[in-house]
Amino acid sequence: MIEAVGLPNVKEPHVGHVRGQLWEIRLKGKAGIARALYVTAKEQRVVIVRAFIKKNEKTPRSEIDLALQRAKDLKP
Repeated sequence: MIEAVGLPNVKEPHVGHVRGQLWEIRLKGKAGIARALYVTAKEQRVVIVRAFIKKNEKTPRSEIDLALQRAKDLKP
């Protein structure tokens, strides 16, 4: 889908804003539901800073905090 329409055009329920520069992409696979937290480092560069299997309805705060810390450590 991202390749077909471009990431900026992918909306809910597939992609959602989490906090600050952090976004979440929702994935489904054989193992269940997964989430990847990412930031856009440059216009055409996306960096996934955390991926995990979702076990609860809400994204755990610890996952968000870890992703934000990793995003902060990225070089521009």
